[in-house]
Amino acid sequence: MSIAAEIEARLRAELAPLEFVLRDDSADHAGHAGAREGGHFHVTVRSERFTGLQRVARHRLVYHCLSDLMQRGIHALAIDAKAPGEP
Repeated sequence: MSIAAEIEARLRAELAPLEFVLRDDSADHAGHAGAREGGHFHVTVRSERFTGLQRVARHRLVYHCLSDLMQRGIHALAIDAKAPGEP
């Protein structure tokens, strides 16, 4: 399974998102020193699980879902974590 597929599977299973978009930006970082260590990704997730949580807590929840991937496949992860009804 690719890293992108694993990211998607884990976040869908843990967060039951109403909206989910995963973008692999790795090609934009070719030649960058850290690019050899893993991919660069951007994820947008809208989930009920984020209701009532501040931004840092939302990001921690995402990182918790992907903890081991952060060590073996993800070099950089940009996160847009939203609750339902938020712009």
